Amino acid sequence: MAETTTTVTVAGMTCGHCVGAVTEELSKLPGVVDVRIDLVAGGESPVAITHSAPLDDAAVAEAVDEAGYELVRA
Repeated sequence: MAETTTTVTVAGMTCGHCVGAVTEELSKLPGVVDVRIDLVAGGESPVAITHSAPLDDAAVAEAVDEAGYELVRA
């Protein structure tokens, strides 16, 4: 499978540490090769996940939850 980018929205991030936590958890998912977050402090931030294998929506939600934030839209 070629690399694909999926964008989700995450709420609750306020700083670079938040971005790092979400990036770290999402990067652990199978097939994820890159995570880019456009931080909207205190709002809803778009998160672009580049992956080479199909993403499991439940696993994405679990990773975001594990980091301590809320997945708004998958």
